Amino acid sequence: MGRYLLRRAATAVGVLWAAFTVSFVVLYLLPGDPIATMASGGLDGEPLPPDQLAALRARYGFDQPVIVQYGQRLWAALSGDFGTSIQNGQDVRAAILEALPPTLQITLAGLVVAVLFGGTVALVGTYTRVPWLRQLLLALPSLAVSLPVFWVGLLLVQVFAFGLGLLPSVGAGGPAALVLPAVTLGLPTGALIAQVLAKSLSQALDDPYAVTARAKGVGRVDIHLRHALRNAALPALTVLAHVLGNLLAGSVVVETVFTRPGLGRLTVSAVGVQDIPVVQGIVVFAAVVFVLVNLAVDLIYPLLDPRITTGATP
Repeated sequence: MGRYLLRRAATAVGVLWAAFTVSFVVLYLLPGDPIATMASGGLDGEPLPPDQLAALRARYGFDQPVIVQYGQRLWAALSGDFGTSIQNGQDVRAAILEALPPTLQITLAGLVVAVLFGGTVALVGTYTRVPWLRQLLLALPSLAVSLPVFWVGLLLVQVFAFGLGLLPSVGAGGPAALVLPAVTLGLPTGALIAQVLAKSLSQALDDPYAVTARAKGVGRVDIHLRHALRNAALPALTVLAHVLGNLLAGSVVVETVFTRPGLGRLTVSAVGVQDIPVVQGIVVFAAVVFVLVNLAVDLIYPLLDPRITTGATP
């Protein structure tokens, strides 16, 4: 068990380093100059003179060679310091923490919608003996996965906000304003969970232990929920860990469509002005979330399948 966790921890460190390095390289390869972009109009509408521009470069460390900047930023990032925003001078960590609560709201709500939708479709679709209902339920995930997030959001706004007037279309005021963004995020993710879980359940129900249980007179519900679901949950759990990253990425679109504050709006604003410290801080934060979720899943795996800790599964 100790070696298993040590391998996973080493992988997590590698992922975080790769996220920081790749984001650094990509951001510095972008055309344009973030300092010049910020100062192009000056703080009072006039272009800044060269001496002030040079002072800004020195303030944010852009006067150093790229390799030196990389080393300095990596060393600072180890302590959680990503510098200050080029756009407004705010501490990057404080800006992320300030924008985080609204994004967590829609991400967690979207995750709940995804699990309920995906789990229900997979369980009912593989359990029912009504042919048309089974085909309908198992076909829904493929349709939902193919729908663009922004299109789903605009359609929900058109129907439930403008058409029926049941829910607000914009803002973050109260639980009602959370419904449409959560459904928008949760439907495509839930469809992916449903696809994986339904396939795993179908395979598990054909395994010898399920056939033996049926031969012994065990009820269909017990076979479905107590036997097959436990073995079929591993692939779905793996997908669930990965789709959390998709939910965070989808928040960019959802927060734009529904005019909500959060990390998505902060990312769009930072990318627009090449605010490198903010963008890199958000990328690394998303990587940290991804790593922590996968570590949690790695700890749950041995509970569902003890063979993992013995080295049967790498």
